[in-house]
Amino acid sequence: MLTILICITGGSISMFLRRLRDVPLVLLAVLLLLPVLSVAASWLDWNAASGQILREMAATVLPGYVVTSVVLCLAVAVGVAVVGSATAAAVTLFDFPGRRVFEWALLLPLAMPAYVVAYAYTDFLQFSGPFQSWVRGQFGLQGRVFPEVRNLPGAAWVFIFTLYPYVYLLVRAALAERAAHLMEAARLLGAPLARRIGRVAFPLARPAVAAGMALALMETLADFGVASYFGIQTFSAGIYKAWLAMDNRIAAAQLATMLLVVVALLLGLELRAQRRLRFAAGTRAGGAEALPVPLRGGQRWVAWAVCGLPVLLGFVLPVAFMLRPLLADWSVLPWDRFLAWSFNSLRLGAISAALAVAAALLLAFQLRRSPNALTRGVAQLAGLGYAVPGAVLVVGLLLPVGWLQRTWPQSGAGYWMTATMLGIVWAYLVRFVSVALQSVQSGYARIPASLDDSARMLGAGGMSLLARVHWPLLKRSAAAAGLLVFVDVMKELPATLVLRPFDSDTLAVVAYQLARDERLGEAALPSLALVLVGLVPVILLSRTLRSAR
Repeated sequence: MLTILICITGGSISMFLRRLRDVPLVLLAVLLLLPVLSVAASWLDWNAASGQILREMAATVLPGYVVTSVVLCLAVAVGVAVVGSATAAAVTLFDFPGRRVFEWALLLPLAMPAYVVAYAYTDFLQFSGPFQSWVRGQFGLQGRVFPEVRNLPGAAWVFIFTLYPYVYLLVRAALAERAAHLMEAARLLGAPLARRIGRVAFPLARPAVAAGMALALMETLADFGVASYFGIQTFSAGIYKAWLAMDNRIAAAQLATMLLVVVALLLGLELRAQRRLRFAAGTRAGGAEALPVPLRGGQRWVAWAVCGLPVLLGFVLPVAFMLRPLLADWSVLPWDRFLAWSFNSLRLGAISAALAVAAALLLAFQLRRSPNALTRGVAQLAGLGYAVPGAVLVVGLLLPVGWLQRTWPQSGAGYWMTATMLGIVWAYLVRFVSVALQSVQSGYARIPASLDDSARMLGAGGMSLLARVHWPLLKRSAAAAGLLVFVDVMKELPATLVLRPFDSDTLAVVAYQLARDERLGEAALPSLALVLVGLVPVILLSRTLRSAR
């Protein structure tokens, strides 16, 4: 009887300890899910006033938001598909002088935040900018000689040449896997080059094109900087207008829910395309390496134009446009405040990166030790966070704050959420834990499971296994994860703009505010700093692709 009692007690204690071990995961799930749940729960507060607001939006602003967002997304989808697929095919299927340079140079627009590119083109091409001033002076013209760049086509142009690398990366990987070998087999069967490309290469790349387009469209819908600066009435801009200008939290929540549904559909498309991509790619065929088709004469010029124009329009020209005011007059630049802005950005980036890596390590370790339904579910929630637009996060975090303020004024919820770093760091974690988790999981994939068994036999279990065995092998992956989160936090604009503490402007916020005030020359300095920070992950990605070849 005593033995049975001891066994029952021991089993209960063991079960209690397992449940206690799951508490951090439950808290992490709540942390990641609360903003989305609060947006969805806003529809539970449905009444006659809410219905009237929705009817008024449907009769006034909502059709404009829908039409503008749809037209912008269609233009961006076609643009990134054409530019990304053409550049990936050029550097993968063909051989020409400079191909190795273009392989990494085509990644450079990833370092450019879209709103920074918008500021650069506006500064150079606007009525009072150097281009139109020079043309009027040279040819004696009056008035505007170049169309206004701050419109819907201008926004599509900016997004296409900053987001095409999503399609370029995925299509390049898909074509490099098997396209060259299958095209060689088709050539031996007598198929001409045009037919080999149209019937062999691009059908293999279709899932990659769809996945890249979905990623680019999610970035387009989540954008606030370009839409606000260009006066484009998208859903993100409408959410901020409803909350900040109209002071209508119900309208903002309803718009945020609609945007979240569209993003969820795009995320489903991206996941479906990724599954098809893995199936289509398979494993690299054996045998001799199939060589790219060499280009000669005029074909080389075409390849240089296909690869060079995106780099020129998406990176070289915007950087040159921003360097112009720096080189023209250093005295107008806000050097005295630049250090304070940089410190705020660095501080937020470092804190968020450390917390995101810690959460990713905890989750990845639990997935490796006990991959049950709870750990897998929290991992999926973390993976979905990056797709949630910053505007939705702002509404999702401020809605419960407003409810607490109304029902419990002594709680000080508004102070803790907006006057401290709590709210902004929370938003960063919801968005960027998935970035850290992917890097940490890739590091765990290189650690054999037999190492865990050996460590347990030697008495290293639980957190000791993580600290003494896994961590020394995960340092490089954790450092890469922290760096990626740090860079993303530095460039994040929508959530930072609303949730940052008082007198804690970051480089992204200052660049937006200076550009909004038409002080584009002063906005060049923080914008270039963001570009320099964004180059770091691009360099790491380029090195990874070269080493994987």
